[in-house]
Amino acid sequence: MPDRYGPYRSHRYLLEIDGLAEASFSSATIPDASSGVVEYREGADPPTVRKLKGLNSYSNITLQKGVTDSTELYEWWVTVEQGDVDSARRNAAVVILDEEGTPGPRYEFRDAWISRYDAPDLDATGEGVAIESIELVHEGMERSA
Repeated sequence: MPDRYGPYRSHRYLLEIDGLAEASFSSATIPDASSGVVEYREGADPPTVRKLKGLNSYSNITLQKGVTDSTELYEWWVTVEQGDVDSARRNAAVVILDEEGTPGPRYEFRDAWISRYDAPDLDATGEGVAIESIELVHEGMERSA
């Protein structure tokens, strides 16, 4: 039975990306959002600087997963690499799940595309899983419950 009154745990989540079936990742970093501040003062103002709202900015989404035979993520990256960013844009969402797997908070990202693809590091003496990672940029974030 999940703790209905406690916070959600960070280890159960889904990732949805428009047009991609492969959305299973071992880690996902939900980005922060901020609004810039513009300081402004006119000569007749009191000796205090006014703070005006500036541009909104959003940090990138970082995703990591074990390498499989699927090339979907790499093909998405190649679309961007070849300069076709407009057709590479996708809407994405990270959905946090409760202990029973019921969807909870949802973070939606608009017009996301891969800005960085990192192939796995390999080590013949190690036992770890080969991990590839991608970084997504986006143009807006919205949270819903």
